Amino acid sequence: MGPIKVVFYATWTGREPVREWLQSLQKDEKKQIGEDIKTIQFGWPIGMPVVEKLDRDLWEVRTVMRNKIARVLFTIYENQIVLLHGFIKKNRKISVEDLALAQQRLGEIKRG
Repeated sequence: MGPIKVVFYATWTGREPVREWLQSLQKDEKKQIGEDIKTIQFGWPIGMPVVEKLDRDLWEVRTVMRNKIARVLFTIYENQIVLLHGFIKKNRKISVEDLALAQQRLGEIKRG
């Protein structure tokens, strides 16, 4: 089996919040996150330390950078990796808001 296609979650207005967030990062940070996503794309299913399952149909890409930790929450939907939400992690646990946002976007995708 070849690589799984990666797509960005898009709002009904066409915005792609994860793409916008990635574009706001420094070049080396983007590259590091991109490498981790590529690892998933070519090696799915994989687990820790790169991927952790958070909930039903919801996983996180765990990217450790020099002085911060990035997370990209994603789902697998119709044989695609859909990037739902990205952020720089500030505490040990994922915030309720970050998790809720990813779950809301996941629900939107499933409803079509």
